[in-house]
Amino acid sequence: MLSAWESLHYATLELVRSTPIKHRLVSAYRRHLAALPAEQLPAEVRQPFEHLMAALQGVPPLRGEDAVSASVRKMSNQEADDYSTQIVEIYGVTCRALLNSSRPSAAVLQLHSVEREMERDPVGETNDYPEHSLAVQV
Repeated sequence: MLSAWESLHYATLELVRSTPIKHRLVSAYRRHLAALPAEQLPAEVRQPFEHLMAALQGVPPLRGEDAVSASVRKMSNQEADDYSTQIVEIYGVTCRALLNSSRPSAAVLQLHSVEREMERDPVGETNDYPEHSLAVQV
């Protein structure tokens, strides 16, 4: 079984082929998205993914076709392009979530401004801009 990342990756590859956009969209759905459960996706894209899947199956089919073919047939090319773009955006969010979950968390380093009266530095020059002095607190 493919992961959500892999399914979306392959769907995106389908979308960049040289065939007409409606054919690419149907192919991406059938080959890579139909079996993808929304629960495998990051929370922030589950609802858009479910809306996308519903839009790709929302039209009752004619004899000899399935709901996906009927739904995409009824779309304008612009709508098919918009749904394709949405698939790529969902893929991007999934990639970022996967990347962020695999990174070890780093310690936070806070910088605080230090307010001082004009002081002399070790060389003996005057610090004319004390408001720009920073101290690092670890």
